[in-house]
Amino acid sequence: MQTVIIVVHLMIVATLIATVLLQKSEGGGLGVGGGAGFMSSRGTANLLTRTTAVLAVGFFATSLFLSWLASYDRKPSSIIPATQSQPANGATPVAPPTSGGLLDSLKKSDEQQQNQPAPSGPQAPRSQ
Repeated sequence: MQTVIIVVHLMIVATLIATVLLQKSEGGGLGVGGGAGFMSSRGTANLLTRTTAVLAVGFFATSLFLSWLASYDRKPSSIIPATQSQPANGATPVAPPTSGGLLDSLKKSDEQQQNQPAPSGPQAPRSQ
């Protein structure tokens, strides 16, 4: 399903790029004048403008659908280890571990870095 939507999305993108490039430049923003070229009649310009609008709506729709499809099976995850909750039968809860948690390991690594002497000058990177 996702592959089909990606293929349709890429086809819309390619067509949208071609449609925008076919339109006549009226502002001359990049120094390119919009002289009498391929798009000289007003009816063809209206057709290209409407086609661009329809393709833009298709681009946004497929983009939103692809983002929804990517997040459909995503399950929330946590970097903090799970702790046990209170038992339902009224027994005393099990205390969480006093060491070995994420914050304790970060504190230990911070203490190890503080115990190291400061370098006297610029150091070359060491390979590991």
